[in-house]
Amino acid sequence: MSTSRLTQQDMTEAEQRELKTRLDRARIAHGRPLTNSEINHVKKTYIDQLMEAREQAAKKVRQIKKQKAAKPDTSATYSWSANSHSRGKR
Repeated sequence: MSTSRLTQQDMTEAEQRELKTRLDRARIAHGRPLTNSEINHVKKTYIDQLMEAREQAAKKVRQIKKQKAAKPDTSATYSWSANSHSRGKR
């Protein structure tokens, strides 16, 4: 199930704040303003991690939904002999 790439507009406010925090940490670690390449690298790695986490959460939800799905009751299945006239319909 291939999903499209996550953009900053699709992120929640908390996720956007986390991205800004990571960019600030990278800038402080380098001791200078980041280049476009470095900024894009930080964004790409964070978005990859975020997409992976969302996919894992969706996978768990699908598994739970599948487990809770209504299972057909074998005793309540349609029975032709119980629903048809014994002497035929007149």
